[in-house]
Amino acid sequence: MTTTPDTQSIAAGPTGRVVVVTGAARGIGRAIAERFVADGDRVATIYRGGDLPKGVEAYVADVTDSAAVDAAFTAIEKDMGPVEVLVANAGVTKDQLLMRMSDAEFESVVDVNLTGTFRCVRRASKGMIRARKGRIVLIGSIVGMSGGPGQVNYSSSKAALVGMARSITRELGARGITANVVAPGYVETDMTAALSEDVRASYLKTIPAGRFASADEIASVVSFIASDAAGYVSGAVIPVDGGLGMGH
Repeated sequence: MTTTPDTQSIAAGPTGRVVVVTGAARGIGRAIAERFVADGDRVATIYRGGDLPKGVEAYVADVTDSAAVDAAFTAIEKDMGPVEVLVANAGVTKDQLLMRMSDAEFESVVDVNLTGTFRCVRRASKGMIRARKGRIVLIGSIVGMSGGPGQVNYSSSKAALVGMARSITRELGARGITANVVAPGYVETDMTAALSEDVRASYLKTIPAGRFASADEIASVVSFIASDAAGYVSGAVIPVDGGLGMGH
């Protein structure tokens, strides 16, 4: 797949870290990208299209295509410099009951959420290993630990990110690279806004905090985990779920 930079101008001057947030066009990914821009970092996204926040440079690629991922990172490195932070956020859902779920519905979700993350981590880690520093943040989900009806594909893909982060930590931890999973619970997004009042009420009853999270609250935790202050945190799962997943 062809990888093309957006027409937005590349930030002049080496100020801040180079951060890549996959899937930054909407929802949690958008809020995360906005937070890094506000923190003074230089932010790029690998995504399939859509409107982006101001200050985010766009590189169009499909994370299910290894060659496209490699081309996107090569272009980012050429335009902006070595990637110091990767936030693997891109993901999809194709909910279906287990007995009705097709191979394609299972495999397509895993290919984006898990294998797509692997492709991005593998490519980003090359520069981090050379630099002997880096932050890898994988965006998981509470259902990766608790499960969810109709979400065998999605919950499996998110649960596997925990093993990925911990294996990366054991492999690359001595090189100054951390890898962690941030696991949101229910978040106020377009998807949750479309839920009926009855469904929203039933979800809220299970959340000790009594409300959904804002995308900005997820972004704040990601910002910390990617910071120098969290340099001794690695292989961890950080729930941001209002207490929903206690005990997992």
